Amino acid sequence: QVQLVESGGGLVQPGGSLLLSCAASGFTFSRYTMSWYRQVPGRERELVAVISGAGGGTNYADSVKGRFTISRDNTKNTVHLQMSSLKPEDTAVYYCKATFSLNSRFEYWGQGTQVTVSS
Repeated sequence: QVQLVESGGGLVQPGGSLLLSCAASGFTFSRYTMSWYRQVPGRERELVAVISGAGGGTNYADSVKGRFTISRDNTKNTVHLQMSSLKPEDTAVYYCKATFSLNSRFEYWGQGTQVTVSS
């Protein structure tokens, strides 16, 4: 069965760094666009970063541009989000999402991992 498992969340001080990882299984990973979203309780889920199936194209929310980097390794079926210069407003649950590049009806979500930026 399809599975997306996020890891790497935790507590970090402002200005610090954190690496999130998402391990995928149960589908043809390279055929899927991978995204990171984040959500604060009571607010809309926000798109943070996107990477194309082959890893050649990326997009970022303006709020994280220059601080976050999304990457993927199609030989290991993993996608990462390297977060640097973290701010308190980055605090959220971060979710990994897979979307089939040829049919967006096929999408899968991970369970999420908590990131807390606080001093």
